[in-house]
Amino acid sequence: QSQLVQSGGGAEQPGGSLTLSCAAFDLTLEDFHMGWFRQAPGKEREGVAWIDNNGDTIEYADFVKGRFTISRDNAKNIVTLQMNSLEPEDTAVYYCAASFRTPDYGLRTDEYDYWGQGTQVTVSS
Repeated sequence: QSQLVQSGGGAEQPGGSLTLSCAAFDLTLEDFHMGWFRQAPGKEREGVAWIDNNGDTIEYADFVKGRFTISRDNAKNIVTLQMNSLEPEDTAVYYCAASFRTPDYGLRTDEYDYWGQGTQVTVSS
């Protein structure tokens, strides 16, 4: 069964760093454009970053620019989100997602076909 399995996350203090990973099973990751999304309590899921299947196109939401980095290793079938300079507002459940079609926008949830299970990130002092 095709699936995305996430790892990483947890609790960190403001200003700290965390890394999220997303591994694909029964999916050839190089065929998919990949995104990271997050959902805070009481809020809608929002796009954080996305990367095209070759890694040539990368886009970030304004609220993470300069702090988060999305990358992929197609040989290992893994996508990573490096999160630096974390802020309490980054607290949310984070999801990776895969899109077979080239997204028109990249940070919209309805453009993605497969989703990871979600992982909690909590930023607090």
